Amino acid sequence: AGRGLRGIPDALVEAHLKRYAGYVKNVNLLRQRVSEHKPGTPEFSELHRRMGLEVNGMRLHELYFDNLSPAGGAAGKGVRDALASTWGSFDAWQSEFAGIGAMRGVGWAILYRDPVTSRLSNHWIGLHEEGHPAGFVPILVMDVWEHAFTGFERPRYIDAFLTNAHWETAERRLRG
Repeated sequence: AGRGLRGIPDALVEAHLKRYAGYVKNVNLLRQRVSEHKPGTPEFSELHRRMGLEVNGMRLHELYFDNLSPAGGAAGKGVRDALASTWGSFDAWQSEFAGIGAMRGVGWAILYRDPVTSRLSNHWIGLHEEGHPAGFVPILVMDVWEHAFTGFERPRYIDAFLTNAHWETAERRLRG
C-alpha cells in the first residue's frame, strides 16, 4: 500500500502505515469496550464519541493509500470530463485541490461527489470526525497532516501526491 511512490520515501510510507494501524487497533478496542457498558452511562457515551475519530481516521487512511500508486499517471477521460464540468478544466481543479492541501493547518484535502446532484467539490477536513458533507462520496483523498510529509516541504509532497494519484481508483469511485 503506497510503497515505491515517486517522491514519497518508503520509510515515510511505513511510518504512515503504523499510524493507520493505530486507528485499526483503537477501532477494535472501542468496539469491544462499548459492548461492556450500558447505554446512558458516561462510559458508553464517551466511547461512542471517540468512535467517530477512530473509524474516520481508519477509513480516510484506507482511501488515501488506495488512491496512491507508483503507476500514477494521467487522469482518464471520465475523470477529466467530470472535473472539467465543475471547474472548466482538469488544471483548474488541480490548482484548487493543491491550494486546499497547501492551506495552513493539518487535515485532509478531499474531492467529493454529491450523491444527489453528482456535483464534485473540494473540501478541507480538519478533524477526522468533523466537517464531512453528509452522504458525499470521497473520490480523491489527500492526507495533509504533518505525518504524511515529515522531512520535506509541503508543496513538494502535494506535487508527489498528485504524481502518484491512482486515477483509475478515482474513476471507479466516481462511477460509484
